[in-house]
Parts: sequence; structure tokens; C-alpha cells
Amino acid sequence: MKIAIISWIVLLPLFTYAQNQDNITLSGVVIDAQTKTPLPGATVHIKNTTHDGLTNDKGEFNFLTGQHLPITFQVSYIGYKQAEITVNQRTGIILGLEAANTQLNDVVVVGYGTQQRKSLISSISKVNASGIKDIPVAGVDAQLQGKAAGVQINSNTGVPGDGVFIRVRGATSINASNDPLYVVDGVFINNTSLQTVSTGGRATSPIADINPADIESIEVLKDASATAIYGSRGANGVVIITTKRGKFGTKPTVTFNTSHGWAWAPQLWDLTTGPEHAEIMNEFYRNSEADAIAAGDQAGIKKYAQVPFRPVSEGGRGTPEEQQTYDRLHKLFRTGLLHNYNLALQGGSPTNKYYIGAGYTQQQADIKPIDFNRASLKFNFDQKVGDKVTVGTSNSLYRSFRNQARSGDGPQGGLLQSALHTPTYLPEVNPDGTPARYAGFDNLDVLLNNYDVNTTSLRYIGNIYAEAEIIPDLRFRTSWSLDYNHYDESEYWNNLTQLGAAPTNGLATSALTQNTTWINEQTLTYRKTLNTVHTFGILVGNTLQSNIQSTTSAQGSGFPSNAFKLISAAATRTSSQLWSKANLASFFGRVDYNYANKYFVEFSVRADGSSRFGANHQFGYFPAVGAAWRLKEEHFLKDVSSISDLKLRGSIGLTGNQNGINNFAAQGLWSGGAGYPDNTTSGDQPGIYPLQLSNPDLRWEKTRQTNIGVDLGLFNDRIGIEVNLYSKHTTDALLQLPVNAISGFNSYASNAGVINNKGYEVAINTFNIRNRHFTWQTNFNISGNSNKIVQLPIPVTYYNRDWVRLQQGYSMYSFWLYKQLYVDPQTGNAVFEDVNKDGQITVADRQIMGSAIPKFFGGITNNFTYKGFDLGVAFTFQYGNDVYNLNRFFGEGGGTRDANRVLFADQLNRWQKPGDITDVPRVTAYGNNYTLEQNSRFLEDGSFLKLSSLTLGYTVPKSITSRAGFQTVRVYFTGSNLLLFKKYSGPDPEVNVTSLQNVQGLDLGTAPQPRTVQFGVNVTL
Repeated sequence: MKIAIISWIVLLPLFTYAQNQDNITLSGVVIDAQTKTPLPGATVHIKNTTHDGLTNDKGEFNFLTGQHLPITFQVSYIGYKQAEITVNQRTGIILGLEAANTQLNDVVVVGYGTQQRKSLISSISKVNASGIKDIPVAGVDAQLQGKAAGVQINSNTGVPGDGVFIRVRGATSINASNDPLYVVDGVFINNTSLQTVSTGGRATSPIADINPADIESIEVLKDASATAIYGSRGANGVVIITTKRGKFGTKPTVTFNTSHGWAWAPQLWDLTTGPEHAEIMNEFYRNSEADAIAAGDQAGIKKYAQVPFRPVSEGGRGTPEEQQTYDRLHKLFRTGLLHNYNLALQGGSPTNKYYIGAGYTQQQADIKPIDFNRASLKFNFDQKVGDKVTVGTSNSLYRSFRNQARSGDGPQGGLLQSALHTPTYLPEVNPDGTPARYAGFDNLDVLLNNYDVNTTSLRYIGNIYAEAEIIPDLRFRTSWSLDYNHYDESEYWNNLTQLGAAPTNGLATSALTQNTTWINEQTLTYRKTLNTVHTFGILVGNTLQSNIQSTTSAQGSGFPSNAFKLISAAATRTSSQLWSKANLASFFGRVDYNYANKYFVEFSVRADGSSRFGANHQFGYFPAVGAAWRLKEEHFLKDVSSISDLKLRGSIGLTGNQNGINNFAAQGLWSGGAGYPDNTTSGDQPGIYPLQLSNPDLRWEKTRQTNIGVDLGLFNDRIGIEVNLYSKHTTDALLQLPVNAISGFNSYASNAGVINNKGYEVAINTFNIRNRHFTWQTNFNISGNSNKIVQLPIPVTYYNRDWVRLQQGYSMYSFWLYKQLYVDPQTGNAVFEDVNKDGQITVADRQIMGSAIPKFFGGITNNFTYKGFDLGVAFTFQYGNDVYNLNRFFGEGGGTRDANRVLFADQLNRWQKPGDITDVPRVTAYGNNYTLEQNSRFLEDGSFLKLSSLTLGYTVPKSITSRAGFQTVRVYFTGSNLLLFKKYSGPDPEVNVTSLQNVQGLDLGTAPQPRTVQFGVNVTL
């Protein structure tokens, strides 16, 4: 009995404990592991249970649970690394989280170094390459569209591998380049097309050589504080591309990614049918005849009395040709195939790290037979030599192949011109069965079956370096870099094409261009922290750079048959050779200091000496200074928990530009190859002639930039806001000025322009929701830039009929047009603004109307995750820019260009009788209705909102993949350009017909950007 009582006394508390086990309290706090501050709103979950919750405003949590010890918590918080933490206690639990490398703690690459974002003075946009690498465009430059504030990017054509329009905070130059400097793993690479063959105004993009799969991160340096360290090459911004490298002390990891998909054109142009075309032409001839009679023009009466078409209004009957509609567009456009393969190995030992990557990409354009494919091989390696020295190398080898079919301006060989601008009523073959060709355009079937224009680019980008710690905190680095590009072009036009037809009898061209840039660079860096609050750094360095470019080309005509394509088989052969060289010597330095991570100041200067400039001004000096005040560290904000960061920034500096002028721009040049007759011999004697005037005072183009910025973080960086206001003032703009013809020259290189850019940038990053199962993050940016030519000695016009004009007092990329006010409802005649009020419409009445520069542009990206699913939705937008629709200009000629041009369906809206209200005038050959070629009627709003990419992925649970030996397996779907909202009447307002840097917003014969879908899988071993 006693034993029973004792047993009951012992067991009763255990029984009571068992009964109340679910009511045991677990309590603790979640803190920042470094600062020890509590983290309110953190998600805390007990592993393998349903217990989870959020910490309170003091970072505390409480659970009632019967979980046995030890207990494993899964903890997550915005801006921090998710963690699993196991504890052996029930109360007083402290769960510490490490800050993730995002937002304030994000490491940003700057010129010759890295910084944490919270210490950043400069204006720099960072783009994570993993978020853009699957967008199916050939180059990383196009993938950046809408991702960085202040960076305007337009893919001017739908042709993969073509040049991309990119402007960082506006255009600063007239004749020199406005493209940014690209730096890949410390190598200054060439981003100017080496193309020599004509493709209708288009040019290829050298950036498309780079495989996006090898890229780790991209930083865009924008203000003078960031770019002045690059001196002569920083005026247009700097794009720093960092490729992937392994990590010391990690096991080998293999990743494989493949995707396959399709590309197709959006809705195409709306054209008249054969009968509609005949109806308009009949009306054109009747109206023109009546106008000729009224004007007493006997030649016109005779010409227009011969109506070439049987009126379709008479019983609806016409000739078979007039009743037939030939659809050439859908014969040209296709569904292109997309294929992508990438394989990589990375890892490291305690003393070395490595990355090896190989890739292959094939992209068919949405028009035949254009094709782009790229093969790449990447090898990065770093080796520690003892405790003080590290050596390493970066190597990239690329082979890019392009079928360079003409998609742009020019009727001869122009694919889209032949398909779009040939009238739909005209048959494709002649009565005898031979291919039909009309008024300057090639037969489309001939082009599609006989196109032979190809380019192969072999490129190596690499460097070797050595870095040594001389004494504690003092490091020396030296490197040798090389960017080598072998560019091989060939084209053959057989005798069925216009270019190769008799009497040419076949035309072949071959061109080999070699571009070599080598760079030697040394830097010495010292960084020290004293008494935990004083941190300063010193950087000094020098760069020696040389660029050599040579082109050898040959052309042959007169081939025995189309079976012979090599120039050696041609009856007539010519050749030419070009060579140029430029050297650059640079010295630079930077000093930075911060006090207690509260007050920051930075000063940099660079001296660049270039062989391109006159002997009196070869060196340019580019200083910059910046400062920042991190108000969050002040006592009056330190305890304000809702504000996690507040920083004010300001900078001013000077940068330069020399790109875009030729290597001998300042030199007086003579050329050989000029023969002169000699009566004593049977032929000409060799001679030389003056080629270019010298200008010993030609000097650097300089841009002074000021920037004021604010960085704001709210709710522990759950919301991050960055605002920048900037002003860029460019002087000594490089320009070709005309000279008196009596000199024997047309122009010479000079400094003669002043350009202003002012603008704003806003970037907002938010973590809207983040818990154990679901996250939602939003990145939004919007920018606006106002451009103005302050000083220009004379107006400069561009492109054929001078549609584009650079004029003092207006912005670049402006259009010079006759302003059509309305169409008179009674007469049907277009009424134009008589600017000088002289009663006539002459060239004096042309005026600047609109610009291709948008009022604002940007992008918004939303990323969602739910358990294993991820969804990314990215929109880009542009507002307030104009596009001149040259396709409409030629396709709505009212019958005046019948032999050459199709008639667009909008021509059916023409004025026909008194009282008609329309902006399409009466069709006639007389008056100004269709004879003023620069008519503002064809200037359209180019604003757009585009669903640039949509990605849906699923990561297979590790419990499944681990059984097969995989770390991760992710399958995904990606679509691009799936939605487009616009007012523009053409398929795509994001187009430009030419690669000329001062011409934007001209749409002619240019393939629209395709819509694409692709499916892929990513595997990690």
C-alpha cells in the first residue's frame, strides 16, 4: 500500500505534465546578429510542426507547444538570411539573424573596388544578372531595359544581335559617341560595331558577343563621383560587368541550363487589297486630270487621261491583277526557333577558386532568313600564393555568327522593303514565269532563296593579374588585359538580284577587320580604420592602353555563273586596306574618408593623354568630389525604428569624351592611290592627295555633372527609396564643321558645341510580403531627362531628306517638318502652317516638331514566390517620345508613288467629297497634299507600355531531387513582349532605321521586336 501511494505521488506530476504539455510556453527574441537590435515582424516557425507566428514590436515571440527538446526554429526576416536554429531551452531563447547582402549591406562594384551600399556616395544602379539572363535577346545591354533608373535602352530592331540604343542620363555629344563605357572584369572592351557591309542602316552589337549566363552582376555608374575615375571614358556613364567566379573552400558545383522556344511577329501592317488599291488609283488619276485641266497643264492632261486601271466601281470588275491581292508579308515572316544551352563548373579549395562555363545560343529572327548564334567558353581562376599574394586570370572566348540579311532602308536587297512596300496588286511572277521585280525592289522569293550575307566574329576578352599585400592594409595590383576581335564578313549577290544583275553579273564582297585593345594597369590601395570611427582609403594608379584596328576588303564582279562565289573567280576585282591606331596614357587617384559611418567624403582625379587630340591639348584632367551624410546615425533618428536608413548625397565633377572621332582626327592627313597622267608613259603615275585638315587645338569634349541624391530605408529596409536630381553640362563638343569649298575640303574636326541635360531618377524597392511560404517583392524606377543644345554654330541635318535636325535651342533627335494643320472639309486639300506668313509653303516654313527623347521612362518588376513556385512579371514603359513613321510616308502617298510603293489601309480614309472630316487629304499629284515630304501627319506618339518579360518557375522539392543526386532542379517558362499598349500605328514604336547616333525615332523597313515564349530547365549537381 505504501508502495502504491509513493508510486502515485511520483507519477501524478508526470501525468499532470503530460496532460498540460500543449500549454508549455516557449519564449524568446529575434535579433540582428551583428547589432544585437530586435527585429519586429520576423517570421518564426517551429520545424516539423504547424506552430508559426510573427515577433512583436520588440522582436519577441511566444508559443504554447508540447515540442520536446531540442527545438529547431526556422526564422526569416526581410533583408536577412533565412536560418534554422536549434536550441535546448524553452525560455530566454535568442535567435540571431545575419543581414543578407541586399539593400544597405549590398556590396556594389565601383571604379577599382567595391563598397557597401550604406557607404556609397555615388549614384550607382546594380542589376542582378540572374533576374535578366533568361530574357531571349542576344545581348546583355538589351536585357537591362527598364532595370536601372536613368538608363534609357531601346532595341531598335527585332533582329537578334543588332545594335542597341542606350543613353545614361541623356545624350552629351553631337559627333562623338554617346554610348557608355563597358568594363568586363576590369577590361575596357570595344562596344563600337566593326561592321562594314551595308544592312540597310543597321549595325551589329559587339556586346552581343558576351554570354549573359556567365555574368554575376552589373553596375551602372552614373554621376561624376562614380565615373570621373574613368576620366575620358566616363562622360556617358560606365557599365561594369562582373562575371562569375568560384569561392575558396567550396566543393565543385555543376549547373546546366537549357531552354527552347519560339519567336513570332506581333500584328503587322494593315494594307489595301488589290481592288482597294485599284479604286484609289483610279480616283488619283481622275483627280489629277481635273487638276491638270484647271492648271492648264497640257502634259499633265495627257499623262493622267490614261487611266491604267479599269474602275472597280463599274460592276466590281477589274483585270485579274487588279482583283488579286498578293500577301508578301506573311511569306517573309515566320515563327523563329530559340535554343539555349549553358553548362558551368565552379568551386574551390582553401587556396584557389575557379569557374568554367560553356554556352551555345541560337536565335532565329521573326523574318527569314536572319539568324544569330553564339558559342562561348569562359574560364576564371584565382590562386593564393602564400598569405600575401593572389594571382588570377579571366578568360572569355566567343564565336558569334550572323546571317546579316538587310532589314532596314534601301530597296536593293531590302527584305522588309520588298515585302512591305511592293504594291499588293502586283503579281509575284511575270507572264513568262520569271520572277517579277517592280520599280527598284527585289523580288521577295529571289531574296529568300538566294540570300548570302554572313558575318563571323571571333573574340577574346581576358586578363591576368597579381595582387599582393605589401604591408597590412596596403595592397598592390597589376594586370594585363586584352580585347581582340576578328570580324569576318562576306556577301554574294547572284544575277537574279538587283545588285548582281547584268551588267554586274554577280557581286561578291569580303572584309576582314581586326580590332585589338591591350591595357596595362597598376593600382596601389591603402585602407585603414582608426579608433573604430575613422576610416579612410587611398587609391593611386596608372593605365596604358593601345588600340589598333585594321580592315582589308575586296570586291569582285563578273562571275561565270552563280555557282562561283569566291572573289578569285570574278572578272573584275578591287581591294582596299585601312589601318589606324590610338594610344592612351592615364594617371588617377582617389581619397575617401568616413567618420563613424556617418559622414563621408570622396575626392578623385584622373589625367588622360590621348593621341587623338592636337599636340596642344592631348591631356585632359577630370576631377570629382562627393560627400554624404547618413542622418540615420544621428541621435535624433537612431531610435526611430520606422526609419532604417536616411542618407543625403551630393557630388560634382568633370568627365571627358573622345570616342566617336577617328584615331587621327587632329592630324593633317594625306592619302595615296591618286594617279596622275604621264604623257611619257602608257599609264598614270602614283601620287598622293590631301585627305584631312589638321587642327592642333582639337581638345577633349568635357561634361560637368552635379548630382544630389537621397537614400531612404523604411521599416528595416522593407521599403527602399532612392531619388537623384542631376545636371550635365557638356562643352567643347566634338563636331565636324564645314569649311569654305575653296580650301578643297568639306569639313574639319573642331570643338564647337554646348549641350545641357537635366533630369531626375526615382527607384523604389519594396518587400511587400515575406513569410515562410509566400514572398512578394517590387522594384520600380522612373526617370526623366530634358536635353537642350545650348550652342551650335550651324544647324545640322541627318538622314536622306533631312527629317532629323540638330538646332540651337532645341533637343537632340528633333524632327524638322511642315506642320499640317488640317484637311479642308470643302476642298480636301491639306492646309499647312505658313510660319513666315508669306502666303506660300516653302522650306522656310519647316519647323522643329517633337523629339525622339521621351519625357519619362522606366520599368516595374514584381517577383513572387509560393513554396516551390516563382513568378516574375516585368513591364517597361516610355512616354512623350515621337516616332516619324516613314513606312506610312511611303505607303500613304496618295498614288504618287504607285510604281514603287504599296498603299496602306489608312489611305482609304482619304477625303472624297465636300463635308468629309479626315486628316488624309484628297489624292492628287498637284498641290501640297503629297508633295511635301516632311509632313507632320506622319509624326506619331511613340509612347508604350510593354510586358517585357514574364517568368514562371517551379523548383522541385529537395526530398525528390536529392534521391537522383541533384541539389536543385527548376523548370520554368519565360515569355517576352507578350503585351504591348501603344498609340503608334506601326507594329512597334521601339524602332529605328539607322545606327547613326544622332538619328532616333525613324521607322522604315525595320523588323518589329518579336513576341517569344520558351521553356527551360535548370539543374544543379
